[in-house]
Amino acid sequence: MQPLSPLDGRYASKVDALRAFFSEEALIRSRLFVEVSYFGALGDEEGVKELRPLGARQKKALQQMIDEFSEVDAKKVKEIEKTTNHDVKAVEYFLRRELEKVAGAKVKTEFVHFALTSEDVNNLAYGILIHDALSRVLRPELQAMMAAVRSIASANRSRPMLALTHGQPATPTTLGKELMVFVERLERQRDQLKTFKMQGKFGGAVGTYAAHKAAYPDVRWERFGERFIKSLGLSPIVATTQINPHDDLAELSHLYVRINTILLGLCRDIWSYISRGVFTQRVIKGEVGSSTMPHKVNPIDFENAEGNLGLSTSLFNHFAEKLPVSRLQRDLSDSTVQRNLGVAFGYHLLALKSIEKGLKKLSVDKQYLEDELAAHPEVLGEAVQTIMRRRGISDAYERMKSLTRGKRITIAELESFMEKQGFTDPEKRRVLGMIGK
Repeated sequence: MQPLSPLDGRYASKVDALRAFFSEEALIRSRLFVEVSYFGALGDEEGVKELRPLGARQKKALQQMIDEFSEVDAKKVKEIEKTTNHDVKAVEYFLRRELEKVAGAKVKTEFVHFALTSEDVNNLAYGILIHDALSRVLRPELQAMMAAVRSIASANRSRPMLALTHGQPATPTTLGKELMVFVERLERQRDQLKTFKMQGKFGGAVGTYAAHKAAYPDVRWERFGERFIKSLGLSPIVATTQINPHDDLAELSHLYVRINTILLGLCRDIWSYISRGVFTQRVIKGEVGSSTMPHKVNPIDFENAEGNLGLSTSLFNHFAEKLPVSRLQRDLSDSTVQRNLGVAFGYHLLALKSIEKGLKKLSVDKQYLEDELAAHPEVLGEAVQTIMRRRGISDAYERMKSLTRGKRITIAELESFMEKQGFTDPEKRRVLGMIGK
């Protein structure tokens, strides 16, 4: 079968690390883990006297079933789903069969999925998968990309560069500082990502534990539910409808929208620096930049990243707007949307890899930076007029404006002007040092 999405075709190898968390097989396995964990927790609940605690051998066998869950097992579940037309119920039936194999006929399989609604399993399964994807793939990849930017910034920390405000020459800056702007912005988002925690809903058909309490009125089910959710590494929600309200996914989506937006700004700035001549790109033997113009070395990595960031952000924005809204106690419109979480993260990951690839090709054209600054000594006007003000010279701004506004002056002319204003040699050196002179 030919792939419909480029994430499963052209770009499959680049986003392969996410399949362990966002594929259909991964979701089935995570649901199975939740069901097994709940079955075990019920067995440990003293008030549920009909279900004995799992023995060591049974626990080991069930854990092995989770650890060794394969594509073949996933296909078995999907085969059951053809009859049930319900994905979570198919997992329940699969687990019942497997339990009888590993724990014997005496095991009470009626307690599989006991008093649960499918969303009790689904939202916990998604929460676990998202936590794992963040810790094992997404945060490390973001950190690696940030480290690559930081490396270039550190190497050029003191390298003077012409700044452009409104697209026009402005007070000199340094290349390293400009890149560190993006690193620091990303660090703030990364730190929020580190502390982010998915929530967990667990309370039956409408969040009241009604079925649980009907069967075992003396068990403190709210406490049981909170304890169970925490055991999975999630944050319990106390008052819910049938579903997790998805505020957690909205928060995570907004976080990624901000991260993507910062990365988009980085891509566009680097693209501009390449276009301007600040950066040159390494020529890779055999590569073609244009089908007709042999000289071209295009900044395609940053352009590809920009496009993929846009796709990712569009999906995250939709998640944030759509998922927290559900009719009354529930509707099913969230289900099909959540299945696309991996697509949003996939395009984000693809963008990160493109940026990293592009960064490795960059070299700073030091001579260009020096020549560009030398051609625009008028940008030192801010520093000159500020020193004049400190020295008590009247109309400092106006004098500098008369000399420089809308004009191109030479370094010699600027030096002559400073001389007339009585600048000391150290003051002149400080000013001219801003353009490396």
